[in-house]
Amino acid sequence: MTSINFEFLRAKRRELADLGGFAEQYAFTDLTSALVKLRTFAESLVKAVFAHHQLQMGYQSNLNDLLNDSSFKAITPAVVQDKLHLLRIKGNHAAHGTLHPLPPGKIIELVREAHDLGKWLHLSLDSGRLDLVSPWKTITPDTVDAAVSLKKENRAALQKLAEQEALMAKLLADLETARSQAEAAQKSEDEIKLILKQAQQAASVLEFSEEATRFKLIDEQLTAAGWNVGPRGKSTSQVGQEVEVLHQPTASGIGYADYVFWDENGKPLSVLETKKTAVDAERGKMQAKYYADGLEKMYGQRPVIFYSNGYEIFIWDDAKGEPPRPLFGFYSPDSLQYCLFQTKERVSQLASLNPKEAIIDRLYQIEGNKRVAETFDRRRRKGLIIQATGTGKTRVAIGLCELMIRARWAKRILFLCDRRELRKQALNAFSDHLPSEPTVIVNSRTAQDRNKRIYLATYPAMMKSFQNFDVGFFDLIIADESHRSIYNRYRDLFRYFDAYQVGLTATPVKFVFRNTYRLFDCETSDPTFNYTYEEAVTHDPPYLCPFKVIKHTTKFLRDGIKYKDLTKEQQEELDDQVDDPESIDFSREQVSRAVFNKDTDKQIIRNLMENGIRNADGTRLGKTIIFARNHTHAKLLVSLFDEMYPQFGGDFCVRIDNYEPRAEQLIDDLKSNDGTKNITIAVSVDMLDTGIDIPEIVNLVFAKPVKSYSKFWQMIGRGTRLCFDLFGPGKDKQFFQVFDHWGNFEYFDELVKEEEPAKGKSLPEILFEARIKLGETAISTQDLDALKLATKLLAADVASLPADCLSVREKWKEVKGVQKDGVLPGFQTATVAVLKKDIAPLMQWRDVRGSEAAHQFDLLVTHLQDSKLTKSAAAADIRDTIINQVSDLPINLTQVAEKLPTIQKAKSTAYYETATVSDLEVLRTELRGIMRFKKKGTVTPIGPLILNLREDATEFQVNQHKPKLEGLDLAHYRSRVEGVLRALMEDSTALKKIRAGLPVAAGDLEELTTDVLLQDPDLHLDELLIHYPNKAQRIDLAIRQIIGLEADKVDEKFRVFVQKYPALNANQIRFLELLKSYISRYGAIELEKLWEAPFTTIHGSGVDGVFTNSQQVDDLLSLLNDINQVTA
Repeated sequence: MTSINFEFLRAKRRELADLGGFAEQYAFTDLTSALVKLRTFAESLVKAVFAHHQLQMGYQSNLNDLLNDSSFKAITPAVVQDKLHLLRIKGNHAAHGTLHPLPPGKIIELVREAHDLGKWLHLSLDSGRLDLVSPWKTITPDTVDAAVSLKKENRAALQKLAEQEALMAKLLADLETARSQAEAAQKSEDEIKLILKQAQQAASVLEFSEEATRFKLIDEQLTAAGWNVGPRGKSTSQVGQEVEVLHQPTASGIGYADYVFWDENGKPLSVLETKKTAVDAERGKMQAKYYADGLEKMYGQRPVIFYSNGYEIFIWDDAKGEPPRPLFGFYSPDSLQYCLFQTKERVSQLASLNPKEAIIDRLYQIEGNKRVAETFDRRRRKGLIIQATGTGKTRVAIGLCELMIRARWAKRILFLCDRRELRKQALNAFSDHLPSEPTVIVNSRTAQDRNKRIYLATYPAMMKSFQNFDVGFFDLIIADESHRSIYNRYRDLFRYFDAYQVGLTATPVKFVFRNTYRLFDCETSDPTFNYTYEEAVTHDPPYLCPFKVIKHTTKFLRDGIKYKDLTKEQQEELDDQVDDPESIDFSREQVSRAVFNKDTDKQIIRNLMENGIRNADGTRLGKTIIFARNHTHAKLLVSLFDEMYPQFGGDFCVRIDNYEPRAEQLIDDLKSNDGTKNITIAVSVDMLDTGIDIPEIVNLVFAKPVKSYSKFWQMIGRGTRLCFDLFGPGKDKQFFQVFDHWGNFEYFDELVKEEEPAKGKSLPEILFEARIKLGETAISTQDLDALKLATKLLAADVASLPADCLSVREKWKEVKGVQKDGVLPGFQTATVAVLKKDIAPLMQWRDVRGSEAAHQFDLLVTHLQDSKLTKSAAAADIRDTIINQVSDLPINLTQVAEKLPTIQKAKSTAYYETATVSDLEVLRTELRGIMRFKKKGTVTPIGPLILNLREDATEFQVNQHKPKLEGLDLAHYRSRVEGVLRALMEDSTALKKIRAGLPVAAGDLEELTTDVLLQDPDLHLDELLIHYPNKAQRIDLAIRQIIGLEADKVDEKFRVFVQKYPALNANQIRFLELLKSYISRYGAIELEKLWEAPFTTIHGSGVDGVFTNSQQVDDLLSLLNDINQVTA
């Protein structure tokens, strides 16, 4: 392949000349192939640098890994690295099918970038002469066609092209083999400085421009967002460059904006000001504002402000009164156009609109919407909604979606959930409530769909495709089941998109982790809106079902299975089942995990079948979920059920877990209530723990221990939903039953606060921290060589961070700060603090796949170096570990055999007696690359032990448990009290008086106390004041909070007020209705409540906002005091 512009490379770099030629050839006929060839050109050039300087390449390193390699970055000018990244990014887009259309001339510009890189290589590596490099010749379709005579001999030319491709592929393969065999050498600091100086000189001779390359990086990001960007300095109809702007604070009154983005009418959509990469992007903020001011005066339309330094990007939509915020990319033309549309057309105050009543009609749901809307009105962009499972989180979310679409605050919405079944439920809910809004499920087939309103996705699916969308594509993101895994695994989704964001969770306030609050900009324990299980259960009518807990345990479940504790009969049974019965010693934590006992699980099943809630005529068990420990346990439970109850057939009790290919269909069958499906018991491993809505569930069986409170709460939530007419017309589901076989309720009763889980650290992060410690130890022991080594390695680690990673970009200032000359070598206390707090966590984003063994060896040696400095006794153990590992290297492999002298040295204990920190560093660099060949031990997996020992029936413990969990204790207590009091209502004089709001005599209360104890001996009315305190400390007022007041008595009080003020408006009447409902339910009201939810749903200022007449407010407060202060 003869090229037009790359022949100067052929003598020494034939492969680069061929790749350049192919890129030229394909530039006008096959854009994808041209870009892939340019990427291969960049990769081959980088590998040439590695080979020339004998740098160590990581195992199976890709181009991005090589570009981010610390050794390569240390010897390569930044402007050259930027050019290589340009070719990499475009080549990747082409190879992966995510390439946006290129503006005219862009491919020629990229070919010329490759030509520049070739010239740099020619001068810096090959000692070539600049005068031998022919000037750049512009390529055109005609010149390229002439090069291979495609027009004259099409078929023959294509055949020739294919042969040339094959020859080039063989050449690249041969080169790869040769490079892999070349011995890598460790460069000294002086050698690195010399190489970099020579490379910089070559870049200077070629007049590479940092500014031009920075603009190209920005241009690439703009192009990726869908903008038509012209060559540097040339404007297009969409993107103006160096645009003259009037009304500037300069002597001439004129300035030149780096970029102005135009709409179809020739008006400015936005302005972008850029600063040098090494300069804080904030330096461009005010200059960009002055340009926006000038453009607004010139065109009558205020543009959105952007400012950037190539890495940091900020948006400042000051027309909406919003403060600047960082972005991870640029808005597309369509997203930016809608942003301007919102400025002119959206409702100014979102909270001024009410949600659609057909979607949400309960007051707490309306309040939840209002709370979020008020938050957004305050220019905050995130919110967290906590609602008990079953109270309609999804409906609240859909109501918010409809509200924001109607208010023109949102055009496109993303709804995220953690499983496909929950995504399916959400899709059905959106279809029911917003049938006219186009909806799509995001997956690999639909990731390019841009014409829908509602996008539904699981977190994993969105992580694979989120960068296919521009950062401004979504206006609202709703994250269902927002818990700590979102923060740990999927945080990039929430940082990438510049959207309003709302998290949904059912985990009680106290047990939501700090990271979740932080992700949604809430103070710990202070969500945007909270509606508890207690509130839902005690509402009149209730919104959720209460439950009863039956604790049922066996000796094996409590104490484990231990030979010494077995009865004589059990020991005899065990003798027949295992070879060494006396070795059986399993703790309770190992039961149903390492060891299974059939009779233990039979007791769990038998208890359910005998004591579980059944259908209306008692002939069939109600729908049930059994929570199993793992897949093997679930299989055993189903097998035992079929063995114990063959009359039900094989589909009455089924396993639903990730191993079951028909899991989704089985869930649908379990939900079915048309009588056609036999499935009644679902044995679940994780799949039914959260989010599944099946109102008919009446039994939950905990056949496993649970340690996560949030997960435990979610599991309980599978039974809380109301189900009307479940047991026949008018016979609703009153409660559900929980069988706890593992003491879970007792465990959580004692748990004051679940510990925030410690995030596991990655290997690169642990290594980085070990090197920081080495530096600190070097200072404390005054070892200068060790300090130089530690800071050098830390600098290399920092340099290897992936520049395009969102987390790294977020800490760009800190990264650049420690990379400044003299900062790391100085190793000041402030620097160490930044390394530990800001830089170390970024190391998790380094891709060390394929080189884990090398990094593990690095860590071992670092620990040994530190121990040598401190003369720690741990040094001997670390030394022995190193000796064992190098002893496992197979010397029959060529790569290992070449290092045999070093290996023999590393196996000698005598070597370590005198080895210095520097000696160990040489050892590390010599051996790290071959540690991947270390022999791996093989362990034959041993399956769990399955026993069949008869449980001792005398050791069964069965009793009803009264939960003390937050939100459950009061709900359970209130349910008990209310049940007893309502049973006594018709015959109790005291209760009738309390309900009517009349004074109660002491004798009446004494009689009531006696009647209550007869109904429930464990229920003492004096305990009411603990749960329902009042200022007067009166039991009758506490009872009123439970049974309420008669509605007609409350009406009578309010009727006088309404007659006094006949001109009350609709909102005022609604406020009074809300008050009456509250008092009828709770018997009284604390006046402070009038300025709190739910009384702020009508107006944010509560009673003062609804009633502006002070006399009306005074009269209303007097009325409420009258109700509250019933005297005996």
